[in-house]
Amino acid sequence: MNVALWITAGVLAAVCLVGSSKMFVPQKKLAAVGSSAQWALEFSPSALKAIGAVELLAALGLILPPVLGIVPVLVPLAATGLVLLFVCAVTMRLRRGEKATITGDLTYLALAAFVAWGRFGPTHFTG
Repeated sequence: MNVALWITAGVLAAVCLVGSSKMFVPQKKLAAVGSSAQWALEFSPSALKAIGAVELLAALGLILPPVLGIVPVLVPLAATGLVLLFVCAVTMRLRRGEKATITGDLTYLALAAFVAWGRFGPTHFTG
């Protein structure tokens, strides 16, 4: 179980690191990536930077605490924060009628919920 949680946290951290590029990529360039990125036009540049910062913090919170052996409670808290982020992403996709592109967000939501459950669960706070 611990190996599965580590792999899942690593995948989520990688996804969040890529997603944190919102902090550095201009809004128009981000929206030009494809039809599934048009949502970026509905947010202000500062809101996109804030979302990117949340994703960066989540990536760090999923990996660094157990690797460094400090404050391991940050892992399930970071995963719970990601659950909330992806619930918002799913809600936004549904509101925009983007049912075809919602699969990724639902997958990441399930992975984040798995990490939160696994790290808050009976074997919580172990490497």
